[in-house]
Amino acid sequence: MADAAAAAEGATAPEGEATEDGTGAGAATGTGTTGETPELSEAQAELAAQRELRERIEQRKAEKAGPIAAGAKLSGQAADLLAAVRAMESGEPVDPALLRPAAPAPTPSPDRDRDRAAATAPPQRPPAGPRSVEARSEAPETVSAVRAVLVAGGAPETLAGQVAEALGEQAPALLRENPWQLLAVPGVRPEQADGFARALLGSGCGPGDERRATALVGWLLERAALQGHTALEASAVVSALAGHSVPDPESAVQHAVEESVVLEFQEGVDGTLSSADFEDSDEAAEAEEAAESGAGDGGEPATAPAPVLLGLDRYALAEESLADGLARLVKTARPASWEEAAAGAPSPSAAELIRAVAGHGLVLHSGGEAARAEPVALAGAARALGERAVVAVHSENGRDRLGADDAADTDAVTVAGLLAGTEGPGRDAEGLFALDLLVVLDAPQLDVETAAMLVESLADGGRLVLSGDPGVLGSAGAGQVFADLLAAGVCPRISSRTPDPGPIGELVSGIGIGELNQVAAPGKEVVIVPVRDAGEAVHRTVQLVAESVPRAFGTEAGQTQVITVGHGGSAGTRALNAALKERLNPGPGRFGGFDPGDRVAYVPSPGRTLQGAVVSADAEGLRLECGGTAVVVPRDRVEHAVRHGWALTAHQAAGMRWPAVVVVLPGDAARGLSRPWVYTAFSRGDRHLSVVHGVDQALQRAVSDIPSQDRTTRLRAQLETLLAPASQPG
Repeated sequence: MADAAAAAEGATAPEGEATEDGTGAGAATGTGTTGETPELSEAQAELAAQRELRERIEQRKAEKAGPIAAGAKLSGQAADLLAAVRAMESGEPVDPALLRPAAPAPTPSPDRDRDRAAATAPPQRPPAGPRSVEARSEAPETVSAVRAVLVAGGAPETLAGQVAEALGEQAPALLRENPWQLLAVPGVRPEQADGFARALLGSGCGPGDERRATALVGWLLERAALQGHTALEASAVVSALAGHSVPDPESAVQHAVEESVVLEFQEGVDGTLSSADFEDSDEAAEAEEAAESGAGDGGEPATAPAPVLLGLDRYALAEESLADGLARLVKTARPASWEEAAAGAPSPSAAELIRAVAGHGLVLHSGGEAARAEPVALAGAARALGERAVVAVHSENGRDRLGADDAADTDAVTVAGLLAGTEGPGRDAEGLFALDLLVVLDAPQLDVETAAMLVESLADGGRLVLSGDPGVLGSAGAGQVFADLLAAGVCPRISSRTPDPGPIGELVSGIGIGELNQVAAPGKEVVIVPVRDAGEAVHRTVQLVAESVPRAFGTEAGQTQVITVGHGGSAGTRALNAALKERLNPGPGRFGGFDPGDRVAYVPSPGRTLQGAVVSADAEGLRLECGGTAVVVPRDRVEHAVRHGWALTAHQAAGMRWPAVVVVLPGDAARGLSRPWVYTAFSRGDRHLSVVHGVDQALQRAVSDIPSQDRTTRLRAQLETLLAPASQPG
């Protein structure tokens, strides 16, 4: 309960500061208002559309007797489905026309044939070369109107762009009607929203205002989503509301549920919960005491009731859609004979993986960097058999690590590019991927919304392989898809027996089981640099990046990545990037603090970090080059979406690797360390790892005593309800 309460309060480790520039979870949903209007507001219309989608999911749950038709759960033609889900994913309003009832999905033929000549042809890619990708920017008139409201309420007018993005074109009216909607902007605290409300509404508004309480419920769940939670225990939300001086927090939660700002769940219990679930504290206490004593009716051991959970529509929809879609893949899989391909596999683990995928629609594969070759070999073998197979990775960095030959053979794409349609085989007439097998590497980085989009785009009978290292930090977005699937045990899991080589591989392997061992590093693959304070940590880091590592390994300074715990502090990314810029690319920062040639980290959407370099700037915005793609970031988004990128946090670095890495651990970093953090940071370097070490025994304690940071999600329970445990190979 303490963990849930901390999540509800939005208490984050230092790395949680990533939310200041949009690296956390997505924009807040509308929090609703109590004022009556003759027409639905945009936020209310969006919530109504989301409720309709959820009702259709519930209807589908009543039809589990037979196979689940691909794409049927969200109704409408596939293109309309994708448009609606993408709109919700980005926080934009959903066009009601996209939600019209769908015609029944056709039943797949068990003997369907394909034109294998066309199937084995390499999928068409967009033309090579950079392409312009322009970030979203709200209408100038909306931003101007929002700015006027902010000024009237004494809030910084620089927030206008973010408010307009979060609340849409109705933002000015929504803010005037309910000033606490300002909490939809990342970084705004309740006390700041309270001051803004008093300035607009006068002294008549107080802590018990229903609009305030409802907005706080949504804010607490959005803050929890930044830490990866898709839901929170209702009791934790009630406690957090009391901490924000809400006089009747139980009623506030119920009002938020009635206004459809949040949904409530109790796994294993059908029906909607009433206020009695919160108010009957004596009965709840008795049940808890009985559970703790191990005695129930008739002397039988009592089972504690499942906790009441609260969640936002967007994550509830995504988790239920994902669970249904995964169940569909499992139920519609048709076993195939791939034994010949398995016999020719490059390793025993690869052969085991090929056999598992031949017999199942959903397979998990776990292993380190060296083990990535196994799912790549699987995709190659599948294509040789005439299957349409694609490998999807978390980032351009991940695709580069496959090597030119592997990437070409398997047609590797990024997950974002595959979903956007700019990479990969494209979609068929039904809006589904033209694929038989999708292999997703770096699977721990999949948040629940992205995973739901991927699964919804796979046809009946398609096969999905999720591959990754379970020891790394989870996704920057909400959910823990890979971990929940591993824990549910509803599909085969292949654990690679291919270890990562060398001293770095040996060190990281020990960290994975809670041991921080000294390793022999005759080639200076691992170097520990002790420091006394943060100032020395910054100085030694710059020295390592600019001089020592390039001299020892013949690399360029740009091939070394610095990783630290958080953005703030005397040795966080801000301080380190300032020092590294001064040494590696000095300049006046004439483009909003940036100069041509600056290394940057661009966050086009929550949880997705692109590395690139500044090219120039003009009236349209800051021009970047990110992995061969030209990107224009509008001027009003630069401050929140672009940072210098010589130094990153471990969450930003997850899913990527570099020839050399310098991990910086100043004294104030101790509270942000955990085993997954250390495992992730230390495993990002291929050839070299330097540790600038100033945390004394805190590093050892983090590895041995802080194994994980649990997230509250609903996916595992739903999977266990829909699917029976799978027997494991071997």
